Amino acid sequence: MKWNSTIGLTLILLASMLIGGVFSGIAGTNLGREALKGITQPDTRPNNLANRKGDLPRKDEVLILPEDKIIANVKTRIGGGKAAAVTAKQVSGASTSAAVDQAKFPFTAESEDVTLEIRSIQQQGDSFIISVGLRNANQTPVKFLYSFLEVKDNQGRTLSANTEGLPSELPADNQVYSGIIRLPVASVDKAEKLSLALSDYPDQKVQLEATNIPVMR
Repeated sequence: MKWNSTIGLTLILLASMLIGGVFSGIAGTNLGREALKGITQPDTRPNNLANRKGDLPRKDEVLILPEDKIIANVKTRIGGGKAAAVTAKQVSGASTSAAVDQAKFPFTAESEDVTLEIRSIQQQGDSFIISVGLRNANQTPVKFLYSFLEVKDNQGRTLSANTEGLPSELPADNQVYSGIIRLPVASVDKAEKLSLALSDYPDQKVQLEATNIPVMR
């Protein structure tokens, strides 16, 4: 039989594939054995499960805590309750303080039978609005130049202020004339209390002063 080069090449390829397959199988088996080293099948026999130590309790088992842990948990909860009570008391105290400050309104200042009444102060947008009223129980009208109105904070700083609705001449009719004093929020800054001073113009006989006006935020 005459040797055919094609048949020979085919046989060589087949032999190479067979040898490669054998070596691949051996290598895969070795890798698998290395990966499974130290792994054993769990023992599921009832007696062995009952005798194992350190297992977690089943759902139907009752877990009994040591007495010292129970006492520690109770103390922790009691301590948390006391802290909450103290916090609530502090908040209540702050609310009471704010209510007391609010109860001081209106603030009044009187001079030469002219009365300045400060009814409230509150923030509206980018301004603090002081609601005021003027009353003249004198027998002659009183003139005011509100550009001379002086507003200071508790640190002694003079604040920018504008008035709206207040008459330039206060009639001698014992009637209350209402208006507002507008302060920019930026000028009030961290002020806690304000003071106002207003005098008539040009005589300056009437000297109206109000102090310790709380800034309500």
